[in-house]
Amino acid sequence: MTLKIALAQTHFLVGDIDANVQNIVRNAKHAHETLGADLIVFPELTVTGYPAEDLLLRPDFIDAANEAVGRLASLLPKDIAVVAGFPEQDGGKLYNSVAVFYQGRILAGYRKRALPNYGVFDERRYFSAGDKTCVFSFKGTKIGLTICEDVWHAGIIAENRREGADLLLTLNASPFHAGKIRQREAVVCGQIKAAQIPLVYVNQIGGQDELVFDGASFVVDAQGEVVFRAEEFKEQIGVVDFADGRPLKGDCAPLYTPVASEYQALVLGIRDYVRKNGFKGALLGLSGGIDSALVLALAVDALGADRVEAVLMPSRYTQPMSIEDAIWEAEALGVRHHTVPIDPAVSAFGGMLAGIFAGTKQDTTEENIQARCRGVILMAISNKQGKLLLTTGNKSEMSVGYATLYGDMAGGFAPIKDVPKLLVYQLARYRNGVAFVIPERVLTRPPSAELAPGQVDQDSLPPYEVLDPILERYVELDQSADEIIAAGFSPEDVARAVSLVDRNEYKRRQSPPCVKITERAFGRDRRYPITSGYRGMKQ
Repeated sequence: MTLKIALAQTHFLVGDIDANVQNIVRNAKHAHETLGADLIVFPELTVTGYPAEDLLLRPDFIDAANEAVGRLASLLPKDIAVVAGFPEQDGGKLYNSVAVFYQGRILAGYRKRALPNYGVFDERRYFSAGDKTCVFSFKGTKIGLTICEDVWHAGIIAENRREGADLLLTLNASPFHAGKIRQREAVVCGQIKAAQIPLVYVNQIGGQDELVFDGASFVVDAQGEVVFRAEEFKEQIGVVDFADGRPLKGDCAPLYTPVASEYQALVLGIRDYVRKNGFKGALLGLSGGIDSALVLALAVDALGADRVEAVLMPSRYTQPMSIEDAIWEAEALGVRHHTVPIDPAVSAFGGMLAGIFAGTKQDTTEENIQARCRGVILMAISNKQGKLLLTTGNKSEMSVGYATLYGDMAGGFAPIKDVPKLLVYQLARYRNGVAFVIPERVLTRPPSAELAPGQVDQDSLPPYEVLDPILERYVELDQSADEIIAAGFSPEDVARAVSLVDRNEYKRRQSPPCVKITERAFGRDRRYPITSGYRGMKQ
């Protein structure tokens, strides 16, 4: 028996149930009429989009989703089986479920059994776990159904095999972080090889707030070998032929290398945040430094130069080379740019506050006023033009609070907030390898906020070559200060970094959302109290 299965790696919008239903119907028709597919598989919770978060707590939302499932049975073409996910209400319980539609009815259904509740996942907040396998017959083949986390559990796969499944379908919403694609394939292929049953793995594609879903859907044969892989970070309907339950070799798109993969994730995250939220384009402050140069390149690659705007806001401390480099970057990328000096605004605030500040010394207060003047200018332009303001702070800066509330933190989206400083440089060099858009001296000069004469970051921070590994251990790996010191870092550097991280949680809570690319991003992953007496260091 032969079977042609389509993998629907397509965009869905969280909450737009009607548009998602239309998407399912349109792609099912295309898969059957154009590609000749017998069955098409969509990602996890297709009907509502994933993750719907606390929309799942609204009875009206769940009612709308379940009503849509009823409509789908009559809307879908009759001669192709369609496998799609939805939140299923049954009495007082809600399940993360999948339905198989065929010939105007629901042929089979399954409820997700393994509910992830770690990192970015909160499924036990919303769903009850299913307790049964589902193996259904279709055109002479017995097919088992699973959803995402299920296939990371050998026992669930083995149960499907014992129930007579010839192959498994799994619907997924597996978000990206650096290295995740290879990790995902390694784990799943290992499970499948042990169980000796082929698997079709369909993953979601697109950006959703802070998460990016990378696609890279794949098919594994019973020996644990990938025989088909869809492209990363792109919509695609792939088709794989099965003969007597065995997948035939198809196209395997190559995987991006590290750094290139993170770059593509950032581009997709920006593009979808702007597109799905209805902004006309993007805007950013361009300083001549490495961070804003990278964000500008990312924004142009995501949206096109005609939808991106840059604003130079020099002060008395801005070096001429910074202005030169910023203009060069904007022109190299074909971006419209403006220059708005901030000295008049800074002087005005100085005059307004002169009486209150009388008898005090200048300190970071005056530096922060400069950053806040820039924030006001950028937000004004953003409001007037309907463009999303992108902030340019990186993860290293956000970790230690090297950013100004209501200044350079002002904005609607923070593309590189989860990008450590050393990775910023790697991403910039990667982009220059595609086309030269960032001057070499931007990559080699000491980074500086340019808020005081001769200021550089290392005046108040350890060198990033030292700081970033400390932050990775403390923020992402949850190592204690003592463990980090034992790994060979100086007690002074560790104490400084740990203290800054702990003291600046209040700032991070007020920062815009970002594109998650590390295993542990601030916000969705790392959730620490603002008010806390725990210091994590021996006094």
